[in-house]
Amino acid sequence: MTPEDRFPGPEHPDSGPRHQPDLDVLPYGTYYEPEPATGYPGTPYEAETYSGYGGARYLEQHWPADGQDHTVHAPENAPLFSHQDHPGSHQDHPGYEPALPDQQSPAHQDHAHQAPGRDDPPTIELGPPLPDPSAPSYPYPAPGPGEPPGPLYVVGDVHGYLEELRAELRHQGLIDAEGHWSAGRSRIWFLGDFTDRGPDGIGVIDLVMQLAAEAAAAGGYCRALMGNHELLFLGAARYGDEPVQSTAGTASFLAAWRLNGGQQHDLDRLEGHHISWLSRLPAIALEDGHLLLHSDTTAYLEYGESIPDVNDAVHSLLADEGVDEWWDCFRRFTKRFAFRGDAGPTAVHELLDTYGGTRIVHGHSPIPYLTGAVHADDGQPPHIPGPYVYADDLAVAMDGGVTMEGRLLVARLPVS
Repeated sequence: MTPEDRFPGPEHPDSGPRHQPDLDVLPYGTYYEPEPATGYPGTPYEAETYSGYGGARYLEQHWPADGQDHTVHAPENAPLFSHQDHPGSHQDHPGYEPALPDQQSPAHQDHAHQAPGRDDPPTIELGPPLPDPSAPSYPYPAPGPGEPPGPLYVVGDVHGYLEELRAELRHQGLIDAEGHWSAGRSRIWFLGDFTDRGPDGIGVIDLVMQLAAEAAAAGGYCRALMGNHELLFLGAARYGDEPVQSTAGTASFLAAWRLNGGQQHDLDRLEGHHISWLSRLPAIALEDGHLLLHSDTTAYLEYGESIPDVNDAVHSLLADEGVDEWWDCFRRFTKRFAFRGDAGPTAVHELLDTYGGTRIVHGHSPIPYLTGAVHADDGQPPHIPGPYVYADDLAVAMDGGVTMEGRLLVARLPVS
């Protein structure tokens, strides 16, 4: 069976022109140019699971399965971040101050706590709530005790290509024709980079948040990692044109975001609930022996020696640190190609030995750059039959290069 047979791609509408360059660019022209690629020839998977911080946890609190909207909306002019005002930081967007991970939304505080001097209301046995007739129904029961989890899927970099994402999820049977979760107890991890370069980054975020709530109701889950473009997008919203100390010279998040395909209409539509959700995404996770990362870099080791340590460090940085620390985190997670070449397996083992797992699955670096297909002389778009397994079978690349006429990849793990 050929790779094309294993990962046939659906026909999907063209959602707009692809924006070059595809690799991330730091201000003043510094970017990561790949060296000539070399050829790379599974390992058994452990039943170990550690998901760390799941994006679905926020959705389960704010978008319960009863179909009702329990979000809390702040005044129209409330700032996006609880940070001092910064020049050019787009403070005019509607939103609210995001809570830290250990805080609850006011909608979920204990309503039994009454003001002094007020009588408690009488307690009445109301019985089960009436179902919401407008809410979708799910025929999938919750897993029973000892029942194994559903199949595991990963989604590569989306970069705003909403129609391509819908087509691939539909092709895999994960959503129905109306765009709702149809995968029962299946598990999905998005590997980050929802926005920039493509036509509808906010639409992508909204879809993933919706699927997280629907999957939880069906006994599965839909979760996501934080990519370097999430750091960049949030940084552009929070810090705007405030200068940062870049190794390439003084720059700003807003300048870097625009240089890397930032779409103004995404920034204009960014709201407080998007920011709160994105800010809580984990940087790293472990599922079924797969170490899930966004970037093919060893920079994660600089943030901790365990998965919780790394995720806590990144979340603390986003909540408390300043613009230069945030920029440094973005810069580190923009590095790439650590798993390629003769030293690649060693770099993979360094991460696996620290965080666990038997194989790394990542996005970030487009497969055409990893394989050298981007340099084809015939001018044709790169042919991406499916995920790219390399580094002595220890790494799986999932960025199919959708921004460069490649393909948006959705795959069930394990792949071989």
